[in-house]
Amino acid sequence: MPSPIEIGRLLRAGTTGFVAGCSVSQFDAPSFGALVRAPLGEAYHVYGLIYDIHIDDDGLVRQLVTAENVSPEVMKDNRERRIVPVEMSVLSVGYEQEGRVFHLLPPRPPLSLDVIYLCNDTEVRRFTSSGRFGYFRHILRVNDAPLGEILAAHIQQASAANPPAWKDQAIQELIALLRDDYPTLMSVLSALGEIV
Repeated sequence: MPSPIEIGRLLRAGTTGFVAGCSVSQFDAPSFGALVRAPLGEAYHVYGLIYDIHIDDDGLVRQLVTAENVSPEVMKDNRERRIVPVEMSVLSVGYEQEGRVFHLLPPRPPLSLDVIYLCNDTEVRRFTSSGRFGYFRHILRVNDAPLGEILAAHIQQASAANPPAWKDQAIQELIALLRDDYPTLMSVLSALGEIV
């Protein structure tokens, strides 16, 4: 099994989600819609889905934006030695306890500075094939993020780790869950149409 890819450390957390930070130099691994995990001991892991990635500004960036002829060395220095972290907002979608995966909110969130790992294909397959897409309900309750885009990004990434039939089953489950919410269903299907 490949060694886990550390993508950052926890900044703040709650039961429904958490925010992780990483330096710009670490920023090549995580992506929108990716499944991540935060181990809290050997037998307990919290799983989440990245639904927002943002980079805050700082005083130096504000000055550089207005400056003329910023040298490549200054740009490189600001990007590689930047103190303000890249922040990833993560939606909690389940947990694993003593070898069993649950698509429920975790009993307790990760703690500050806990390491966050990107899930490999084996972990993605294990999490997404446990149960019957129960974790979709956590994604569908998100109000302040582009729901269709999150689901399309997640399904595209997760289908690469699962058998071919998984994508069709996931889409059918979403249609069933959203059958009474036509506007949201159309928005989600429109985004999913980009990956099918």
